[in-house]
Amino acid sequence: MAKKKEKIPFERHPKSARSHRLITLMSEEEVQMVDHYLRKYHITNKSRWMRETLLQFILRNLEIDYPTLFDEHDMRR
Repeated sequence: MAKKKEKIPFERHPKSARSHRLITLMSEEEVQMVDHYLRKYHITNKSRWMRETLLQFILRNLEIDYPTLFDEHDMRR
């Protein structure tokens, strides 16, 4: 018989509590596309997925747009 995993209590830092709400409107087609994607990849927590997807996109773009001392062309020489 398999052993049960012991649950470790997780304490959130008071500053990490999510207190700001972000609301968006989507068309029926967009909602169907999102729901299809979530079902296909067995994602059960839609809000977590949206939050992580949005933040990954933002962070990736911030890394790309990060100011540098030289142009990309100059650095590749």
